[in-house]
Amino acid sequence: MKSFVQHCRVAFWLMACVVAVGASATRAADYSPQALLDELESFPHALSIARSTEVVRDHEIGLGPIQKSMGAWVFRDSVRMNGELQRATWQIVDGFTSREVLKRLERNLAGQGTATRLFACDGRACGSGSQWANRVFGQRLLYGRADDQSYRVYAVEGAEGAYRVLLYSGARTADRQYLHVDVLTLAPEAGEGLL
Repeated sequence: MKSFVQHCRVAFWLMACVVAVGASATRAADYSPQALLDELESFPHALSIARSTEVVRDHEIGLGPIQKSMGAWVFRDSVRMNGELQRATWQIVDGFTSREVLKRLERNLAGQGTATRLFACDGRACGSGSQWANRVFGQRLLYGRADDQSYRVYAVEGAEGAYRVLLYSGARTADRQYLHVDVLTLAPEAGEGLL
């Protein structure tokens, strides 16, 4: 009889584990990077500065630092993709740092199980902060101290399609901290551009 009870307990725990893993997988499959934007919109220490949405073709995503080569600013490595690009910039206030908020977003992405980090850099290893701010993201407010910038690129597979999520944080001063997020929803016909 004791053996039967032990088998029932083991069977119960195995079934509970299967249900928990199944629920976690369903949550990951249902995940959309839009949740990142929504999280920042509801974060009480983030003030929305700019937001836009546009359809892009052959949009360049940096997978390496930005550097000057033969008189032109270029990424060491990049990929071009098509889709719908959502851009948002926030000022981080009340003593929080933009890097701190970026790390929180990274933890949330990593917890989904469907996100793969493609590139990361911090500080001077990212290249010129003014080029990231002006050329890449079109937000001069992002330009700050070279040592206080961070950039991340993630590939995310969700229930509604494939995405690329770009996170950039920059700090001008202790009181002027900025975070920028790009979410590129990849076009269904092809992930990469022609070039």
